[in-house]
Amino acid sequence: MATGLHHFTISFPDSYDNRLEFETPSKGYLRDVLVHLEDGTGYKLFFIDPVRLGQDLEGELANGRDYYAEPGMVVLPEVTTENIRNAVAALWHDGFFQRLKPLA
Repeated sequence: MATGLHHFTISFPDSYDNRLEFETPSKGYLRDVLVHLEDGTGYKLFFIDPVRLGQDLEGELANGRDYYAEPGMVVLPEVTTENIRNAVAALWHDGFFQRLKPLA
């Protein structure tokens, strides 16, 4: 599923069908969301909510790691298609992608 706006296009994972879209807020994360800017650069983002972030951090702590990191992580109150679209638009507006290394 891809959505286009004036300055960027969001491509959701190929597996992001109606069922996964429905289940994603309960899972609390969505990885491999691609954002392509009008200049041709692309970025991979990972969206997660605070509850899932806390659970994943606890899991890492239990495994002896005192951190949790994901490339391109963006924390949202709830991981939904609409929230992802709104966040990407705000990130673009705020110049976030100018500070992030694009995909090769």
